[in-house]
Amino acid sequence: MTGGTSGIGLATAKLFHGEGARVTVTGKNRATLEVARASLRGIAEVVPSDSGDAAEIEGLFARVAKEHGGLDVLFLNAGIVRGGTIAAMGEADFDEVFRVNVKGPWLALKAAIPLLRRGGAVVLNASINARLGMPGTSAYAASKAALRSFARTAASELAEQGVRVNAISPGPTDSGIIEKGYSAEAAAAVRASLAAKIPQGRLGSTDEIARVVLFLASDDSSFITGEEVVVDGGMTRV
Repeated sequence: MTGGTSGIGLATAKLFHGEGARVTVTGKNRATLEVARASLRGIAEVVPSDSGDAAEIEGLFARVAKEHGGLDVLFLNAGIVRGGTIAAMGEADFDEVFRVNVKGPWLALKAAIPLLRRGGAVVLNASINARLGMPGTSAYAASKAALRSFARTAASELAEQGVRVNAISPGPTDSGIIEKGYSAEAAAAVRASLAAKIPQGRLGSTDEIARVVLFLASDDSSFITGEEVVVDGGMTRV
């Protein structure tokens, strides 16, 4: 999986290992990589890789082909958040969001297609932000809407290969991503504001999201493809 060194990816790696999978995760941040290696020792292989860099992605999947021969499950999880109103956001931040969140999964799936075995599954990590008009999320929300569209097209293209493609759209999740974008005080206020909008009155846990990824990767969802599973505690449904 891409982006498996923290948050939802880290929880998913641990869950899949518990189900007997051989897991490889990627990450770009050096400090996070070292923490992940300690946390995932004996659970998953941790490989440095910039998800938006074509050469690094090609190298990553060449390594997977050499060491594992093929893939049964691909979780395209890597993503970043850059906040800011349309008027205030810089072009460089906008470009970086689309480089990582859209180009990255496209590059990864393109490289992985020859390795995906019949009966395999691909899961993309989108977001309910694609459905909302939340101020300050123009680049992030648009990138996640692009992923949702990408999942549909990929499901169609890979059907003949016997590979299913689906997306998850988490709501606010206690994954650490809020803290990355705000000061401690502001993050606490954002968390409280989001929790108040969720009928269940809390943020989701990374384990709860990981279990949905596992479902979409397993034979329990063998007749589901091109779908989006919303996991948001009812935030966009109730």
